[in-house]
Amino acid sequence: MKPNKVGIITALVFGVSLSIYNALYTVSEVQQVIITQFGKPIGEPVVDAGLKIKMPFIQEINTIDKRVLEWDGNPSDMPTKDKLYISVDLFARWRITDPLQYFLRIKDERSAQSRLDDILGSETRNAVAKHELIEIIRTNKNRKPLRDSLLIDTEGELKIGTLVPIKKGRQLVEQEIFSAASEKIKIFGIELLDIRFKRINYNESVRPKIYERMISERRQIAERFLSEGNGEAARIRGDRIRDLNKIQSEAYREVEEIRGQADAKAAEIYSLAYNKSPQARDLYEFTRTMQTYSTIISENTMLVLSTHSDLFKFLNNIEGNLSTTVDKQ
Repeated sequence: MKPNKVGIITALVFGVSLSIYNALYTVSEVQQVIITQFGKPIGEPVVDAGLKIKMPFIQEINTIDKRVLEWDGNPSDMPTKDKLYISVDLFARWRITDPLQYFLRIKDERSAQSRLDDILGSETRNAVAKHELIEIIRTNKNRKPLRDSLLIDTEGELKIGTLVPIKKGRQLVEQEIFSAASEKIKIFGIELLDIRFKRINYNESVRPKIYERMISERRQIAERFLSEGNGEAARIRGDRIRDLNKIQSEAYREVEEIRGQADAKAAEIYSLAYNKSPQARDLYEFTRTMQTYSTIISENTMLVLSTHSDLFKFLNNIEGNLSTTVDKQ
């Protein structure tokens, strides 16, 4: 075989191999392909995974991801309805559902991220500007509105330092952003799957004032609790003194009753002892009078008694007895 024939055959084999290599392509499970000819899309998007064939050299493949993709926006400052500037950090999840529309309008993921920045940022500002700050930040772990139940009285009325009522909450605000942004993003062949607030913080310029107001409100609440505690302590001390006086009064009454019963019993015993004969009655009268003398008469006591007084009777007898004793001597 002549050398020129060998070269031709080799060139043909190489050309056929290159054509076959260029005509065949694979689509993975996480990809979808748009085939373009001279820069224009041809046919329907290829969404099934496997080995595929296209026209070599003329047609090109453009791979598009069909997985769930992430959008993580940069924190941006925006005002709330109550004129507080906050820094909002948002994130979202999205995927490409119409690859042909996506390719015609956006072409690549970088452009899609830029579109999402514009649309989600704009809708977030609109939603935040329509709601109070508390609607966005006060939620529990289940993303439900968190209310200060300890600061609400039994009649449901707000007390000192309580927060304003929450009507919607963060979850509904996120749903508003999601609903508004989904319609605008859909025209690019993109489906918005979810959107969440990642971080919300006060703007640096207003943060000190906000903290001061929070401290002042909590101090008012603490002072009110302290005042209520002091009032309760005073009530308990008053109850203690009242109960103590009551116990002492009852104890004194019981003591006096027992003492009266004892005196009555003693008087009964004395009565039985000194009432057995006239001599016993005289002796009792004499001893009781002597006890009276020791009680009412002291060294400097001056008594003015009538001659008919029982006390004078014994004193008079004492003088008579003394004179009789002197005469006998």
